[in-house]
Amino acid sequence: MEIWLNPACSKCRSAVEILDEEGARYTVRKYLEDPPSADDLRDVLTRLGLEPWDITRTQEAEAKELGLGGWERNRRRA
Repeated sequence: MEIWLNPACSKCRSAVEILDEEGARYTVRKYLEDPPSADDLRDVLTRLGLEPWDITRTQEAEAKELGLGGWERNRRRA
């Protein structure tokens, strides 16, 4: 398993803590230093059965500036 991690994020740190407590084997990808490619993102979304907006933080300032909260969400990937 690979966990995409932002060390400054408390939820990321909590997830790692839980994985460690459970003795899970995983690798860490610091996604701010090693960003996922478009193919990586497509693969993860497919595996999770999610759409891009399902993992987008639309309440962040940058997303609000771009107006992501109002983007159409009924498009399905081909």
